[in-house]
Amino acid sequence: MLDTTFTTQINLLSSQTIQLCYHCHKCTAGCPVAEDMEFGPDRVLRLVQLGEKERLLASHDIWLCAGCETCGTRCPNEIDIAQVMDALRQIAIAEGVRPAEPYAEKFHKVFMGVVRYMGRMHEASMLGAYKLWSMDLLSDMDSAPVMLLKGKVPLLPHLLKGRGEVRRIFEETSNVKRET
Repeated sequence: MLDTTFTTQINLLSSQTIQLCYHCHKCTAGCPVAEDMEFGPDRVLRLVQLGEKERLLASHDIWLCAGCETCGTRCPNEIDIAQVMDALRQIAIAEGVRPAEPYAEKFHKVFMGVVRYMGRMHEASMLGAYKLWSMDLLSDMDSAPVMLLKGKVPLLPHLLKGRGEVRRIFEETSNVKRET
């Protein structure tokens, strides 16, 4: 008999119903990073359905997901696979599973920290914090001037007026995670 504990856990954390997936592959066909993944979005959902927790938490896929939500917009059953990937990362972090991608956990934590503090993403802050924490200071510096000149990475952040509300949401969800 199939143990559905893991599927239920992912459904609750992601607010999705994984069982609705009938594997039409539209999510994977549109995923910009699928060719770098071992499974791709469709097979990740299948592995969740099959309860393959250890296999998924150890995979590169959950850390390679760009969170662009292309997969979810293509899904005929409106499954937000980016939320599923985030739930998988949350479980991996909570259970101390070492990410299969180097620096992925640091990147994830810096990203979430910047959003928590500023109420939204600020690329320059995130890149600066990530570079300092990972000590990967020079690996992609050739693209920085181009991105700055094109206005892709604004130097000054635009602080959200409701950033206190965003912090409150982070605190409430942190409390919920601790209680479960």
